[in-house]
Amino acid sequence: MNEWPDGRTDDSRHQYGRGSGSPTPDPTRTMPHTQRPGVPRQSRGGRGAGPGGAPYDSGYSEGQVYGGGGRGRGQGPYEDYPYDERRRPNWGRRFKAGVITLVVVLLAWSIGTYFWADSQLRREVDLSIVEDRPEAGDGTNFLIVGSDSREGMSEQEKKDLHTGSAEGKRTDSMMILHVGDGEPTLISLPRDSWVEIPPFTGSESGKHFSNTQQTKLNAAYSQDGAPLLVRTVEHNTGLKIDHYAEIGFGGFAKIVDAVGGVEMNIPQDIKDKNSGADFKKGKQVLDGKQALSFVRNRHAGTGDSDLGRTKNQQKFLAALASQAATPSTILNPFALYPTLGAGLDTLVVDEDMGMLDLGSMFFAMKDVSSGKGKSMNMPISGTAPMGSLQWDPAKKEQLIQQLKNDEQVTVEADR
Repeated sequence: MNEWPDGRTDDSRHQYGRGSGSPTPDPTRTMPHTQRPGVPRQSRGGRGAGPGGAPYDSGYSEGQVYGGGGRGRGQGPYEDYPYDERRRPNWGRRFKAGVITLVVVLLAWSIGTYFWADSQLRREVDLSIVEDRPEAGDGTNFLIVGSDSREGMSEQEKKDLHTGSAEGKRTDSMMILHVGDGEPTLISLPRDSWVEIPPFTGSESGKHFSNTQQTKLNAAYSQDGAPLLVRTVEHNTGLKIDHYAEIGFGGFAKIVDAVGGVEMNIPQDIKDKNSGADFKKGKQVLDGKQALSFVRNRHAGTGDSDLGRTKNQQKFLAALASQAATPSTILNPFALYPTLGAGLDTLVVDEDMGMLDLGSMFFAMKDVSSGKGKSMNMPISGTAPMGSLQWDPAKKEQLIQQLKNDEQVTVEADR
């Protein structure tokens, strides 16, 4: 009995393959279509007669490769990018992205550092309570004060730095820094200057003192601190002070150590037991302890005592500002943060002082150190009572007028 459809016999099975015993593969052959009896045969296009005589669509078509969209390799929209070829990296785009990322990181770091430092400023001096202030001129005037404050220092530190243990604070140095459109000018005010302390109202007590005093300049600070010192400087010069900055002994030494020391060219051997200064002539790097003894020394190698000392202070502070304002300090977090921390711990400023003002002050002092500005003492005409120094009235008036008008200073101090 023949059970194969379409009348095929058992022998016809051999036409589909020779079996594994054949020495050569059997070529591909077309398998005839099979269907159950009674079902209409479909056409080659995959369509037959459906129920009611309608064409039947099987959903299949000849010659279509499913999943390939009818396209072979190398055809269609991707024919320009062979499937086995990797795209080359765009180095220009990567470089640009890297630069942008670096700029964003630096900008974020700079802004964060600025606001952190600004929040650390000790804004403790209220200049608004200063009475009878002169009119403001052109440019900005800073009163920079070095005090003998021992705040935060241990007994051992006081001993090491030769500061003594006196209570309270006194001014050890005073300078006016003028910053305008031209070159900056740094003017030292000897603490032994003979001045007039005008009537004033106590900054803490509120008590009014109506008498006028003739005394040394540093007496103003010892009586009522920064507000009376500013009032006295303004009263005797006619120059309005816009900002006030003060630093004590301990902070000064820490800043010097934080920047890795400051190089100074000492013109002669100095040895002073009072300040602890002990130097040989020539260039050398001073650490914090040595720097403090150098700027405080007034007995050896200073010539005219207080005047000689103020010149040393000018040179050193300008050199310190120059060192602190270098890219190696500003752009290096490991140098910048210790320097800022050391200064901000003991730096006292007025209530309106900001980091931009502080930066302007330091960069102006750097310009003075590099020769782009002028440094000088207040012109002196002779001595006064109590071994004090008398300012030269004519030269002082000319100097103050040039500063008010933000003009180049042409006045020279004789000593």
